[in-house]
Amino acid sequence: MNVTELRPGNYFEDEGTLYQCIDILLNKTAMRKMVAKVKVRNVRTGAITELARNSGYNVEQVSVTKRTMQYLYDDGVSLVFMDPNTYEQVELPKTGMDDVIKYLAPNGEVSVSFYDEEILGVDLPSKVALTVTETEPGTRGDTVTNGGSKDAVLETGLTIRVPLFINVGEKVLVDTTTGKYDKRA
Repeated sequence: MNVTELRPGNYFEDEGTLYQCIDILLNKTAMRKMVAKVKVRNVRTGAITELARNSGYNVEQVSVTKRTMQYLYDDGVSLVFMDPNTYEQVELPKTGMDDVIKYLAPNGEVSVSFYDEEILGVDLPSKVALTVTETEPGTRGDTVTNGGSKDAVLETGLTIRVPLFINVGEKVLVDTTTGKYDKRA
């Protein structure tokens, strides 16, 4: 496909590297060919760069499939996921997955991206329900010193700020993009 036909979210291969298009800017001047400035994410490394290609340049569009999988456990070296339909289990190395691990509760569902048989990564849902394992009791009326919130440690080890009325054992929804408390689950 021509580079000017790329849209955000498209996956493509260029010079042996697999990219996902984040944004594209088409620049046409009077005396030159159109130039496509494509902001891309290297799917294998996660690095974000910008590619500049002329309008006649072709890239190979690839098909990436996403499957809903259930997180089972952390074996110390990798994270184990299972397809709930086929019961097939896959392992992903923990390296580079620090931002995902803190939101993975056992039996939680995530979307796993595949290119042919290669596992590219894990996409979290926008919000996850996690159980509060540690928090201090909220003092009624103590909204001046703490601003109406307190620290809470969740089942995954993640520490967030929650309202004073949240207690140990309650489930809360956490926004995975900001890492902040959303509401009770």
